[in-house]
Amino acid sequence: MEIKKISTDKAPSAIGPYSQAIVCGDMVFTSGQIAINPQSGTVEAVTIEQQTEQVMQNLGAVLTASGSSFEKAVKTTCFLADIADFSAFNAIYGKYFTTCPARSCVAVKDLPKGVKVEVEVIATL
Repeated sequence: MEIKKISTDKAPSAIGPYSQAIVCGDMVFTSGQIAINPQSGTVEAVTIEQQTEQVMQNLGAVLTASGSSFEKAVKTTCFLADIADFSAFNAIYGKYFTTCPARSCVAVKDLPKGVKVEVEVIATL
């Protein structure tokens, strides 16, 4: 089965030995996206709502580059630095993942660059 690496300048560049996403067969697996503004390369968003919006914009760009979309998501994994942010995060998340894919959401000790949220997606093409 062919494996294709996905890369778009509309989302933050990979900052390590990984790809923004991988297409394998008829599935796309995104790497976790954090609230980096792809134009500046920095985290500008401060609140959980602002950071979640930036994460969703980044994920949307990667999904589009792969030939997929939010509507084709089958599973997400969401990481929050503070589970107290869950309700605010969920309100933004629900605007993008309207088809209600399967999801895991966990609180973690730390996230890269001190962000509040990271999300990865598995979707069909």
